[in-house]
Amino acid sequence: MNKRHALIATALASACVAGLGTAHAADGDKEKCFGVAKAGQNDCASVTGSHSCAGQAKKDNDPTEWKFVAKGSCEKMGGKIAAPKK
Repeated sequence: MNKRHALIATALASACVAGLGTAHAADGDKEKCFGVAKAGQNDCASVTGSHSCAGQAKKDNDPTEWKFVAKGSCEKMGGKIAAPKK
């Protein structure tokens, strides 16, 4: 990856974290749910650091990927509220 690509990737990752984090964090009836996101439908970075933005999950229900869901519904969907150990 050249410097230009790295700079663009960093800018996009920052925008992802800033934009999604504040929009959903203000919504008190949502919670992070690990292991329920479908491929390409995660809400932000993987806990393993394999990518740093939304929509980059490679497989369905990966336990390291998360998305915001209605509070109290995560475990009913088969997910976990706690992030997996790295």
